[in-house]
Amino acid sequence: MNERLKVYEEKMTKTMANLDGELGSIRAGRANPNVLNRIMVDYYGTPTPIQQVANVSVPEARMIQIQPWDKSMIKAITKAIQTSDLGINPNNDGSVIRLVFPELTEERRKELVKDVKKKGEAAKVAVRNIRRDGNDSLKKLKGTDVSEDEIKDMEDELQKMTDKYVKDIDKAVEVKSKEVMTV
Repeated sequence: MNERLKVYEEKMTKTMANLDGELGSIRAGRANPNVLNRIMVDYYGTPTPIQQVANVSVPEARMIQIQPWDKSMIKAITKAIQTSDLGINPNNDGSVIRLVFPELTEERRKELVKDVKKKGEAAKVAVRNIRRDGNDSLKKLKGTDVSEDEIKDMEDELQKMTDKYVKDIDKAVEVKSKEVMTV
């Protein structure tokens, strides 16, 4: 791969990683510990991810269990979950917090699939914008020590890279949509 194109590949990779993170935070009917990734808990005055102050496990398909290493953290973790956009009320027995995920309705599943597709489209737009920026910078090379053929080859390579990432995005969206629609 041409050195000049590495920057654009890195940006496309970051776009894909960002999409994976967003799709991971969308909860399907199953309990997935990734839904807790964005929730921060106040740990001695420092916002800290729940996974760094507690053991997070999935004992059943629709339940996440959070066991804080420091029992005094139970209230802070419960409060962080309640104020988040998770929409689930945590239950705690004094030593363990349990999040029980309700079964999703057909209507809610369809809404989530729309959301997944919207996020996929946004990622594709981002990848295409990266391609456009790349093509613009390649056009500026005309009249320099880079030959027309080399510029054409780099544009083709950039297009192939874009096609690959768009295909990867479509695949990720399809997989997540299937996961959401599976009862």
